[in-house]
Amino acid sequence: MKRNVDLLEGPIAGSMARLAFPIMGTSLIQMAYNMVDMIWIGRVSSNAVAAVGAAGMYMWLANGITTIPRIGGQVTVGQSLGAMDKEAAIDYARASMRMGTLLGIIYGILCVLFAGPLIGFFKLNSPEVIRDAEIYLLITCGAIVFSFLNQVFTGILTAMGNTMAAFRATTIGLIINLVLDPVLIFGVGPISGMGVTGAALATVFAQIIVFVLYLATVWSEPVIFQHIHLTQRADKQHVRDIVRIGFPPAVQDALFSGISMVIARLIAGWGDAAVAVQKVGSQIESISWMAAGGFSTAVNAFVAQNYGAGKRERIKKGYKTAMGIMALWGIFTSFILIAFPEFFFRIFITEKDVLPMGVDYLRIIGISEFFMCMEITTAGAFQGFGKTVPPSVTGIVFNTLRIPGAMLLSSTALGLNGVWWTLSLSCVLKGLVLPVWFLIIFVKYYKSGRKEF
Repeated sequence: MKRNVDLLEGPIAGSMARLAFPIMGTSLIQMAYNMVDMIWIGRVSSNAVAAVGAAGMYMWLANGITTIPRIGGQVTVGQSLGAMDKEAAIDYARASMRMGTLLGIIYGILCVLFAGPLIGFFKLNSPEVIRDAEIYLLITCGAIVFSFLNQVFTGILTAMGNTMAAFRATTIGLIINLVLDPVLIFGVGPISGMGVTGAALATVFAQIIVFVLYLATVWSEPVIFQHIHLTQRADKQHVRDIVRIGFPPAVQDALFSGISMVIARLIAGWGDAAVAVQKVGSQIESISWMAAGGFSTAVNAFVAQNYGAGKRERIKKGYKTAMGIMALWGIFTSFILIAFPEFFFRIFITEKDVLPMGVDYLRIIGISEFFMCMEITTAGAFQGFGKTVPPSVTGIVFNTLRIPGAMLLSSTALGLNGVWWTLSLSCVLKGLVLPVWFLIIFVKYYKSGRKEF
């Protein structure tokens, strides 16, 4: 198919760029999704931002669970296509779609049934913030199945070398969100302003539109989706392969979300404004890690297909190219966060008592952006080989250390900034350890001449 990038032949830099840039664009658009919400909600109050920040933690947790069918499906489909095994690729895609649907429905039901206790975990101070957080959780996570399926679609299409579909669908979704956010949050004409509820409804409606656009894209796709037949059972071994590959990063992501919730609870001790600072600061910082995550997805697909085809030299050159590009991006994002923190934070919250905390957050976290890009890109390379344990172990160890580290440093004269330093230093350590681990293992594989990693 002409719209699919050929990852097995041709110039590596060109192939990587054609595959990666739409994914990076999609990631930046997803970042813009979240930023649009924050900009408009920040105009309501910092309390509204805190409510969305608390409820948004459970959307983040949902993304961790989605990792099982998304990463597992993408890697297995990519490796099967590289090995020219079309039937296996179809069955892997079928299994990941069925798994994504089931997990999304279960997660949505649990969030609706236990919204009160889930928000109660954060021990927020204002009854208004608690009420808004519960409403936001009910709406966004109640319809989370569309987000699950959108991510699975993205993984399968990326494995096929088609990243433009996700870019187009997500762009249209952003445009819809841009229009609906101010209308539903503040009201226009006969439409009454709904505040946080309006932001949640705008987000869900945009996700549904993206899902419909994905369906339209794959409806006549001849390689995999015309033969997927979701009512058929997938091969049990293929389901196990998806879980084996997707489960370690899912545990890492879910644990990371859980650790972030504990950190958010600790931050709430400095007031709801501190929770808002972390939420807004992480959205600004996402210019780095969402772009790196998009590029990591491209590296995943590139490595998976070439590993299936046994092309070691091409994998080596592809990884070096990807790391070079993301090193430049990490340096750039570190510079703008450290040099211009007040300019970026003012876009979201202008309250004078909150602004200094936001400036401190961006400057401290900006130190780690280069290392974060190195870690995330390397994780994509590991995943392409189907080796998801090393990046998961690295992430789990250093992310878990954030809790005692934050408690220790925040009890010193650093106060709240001690929490930010803990987050930043853990990213630096991950960005040092994981690339070294990859190089040690890859050199052995490269020199051995074996087809298996």
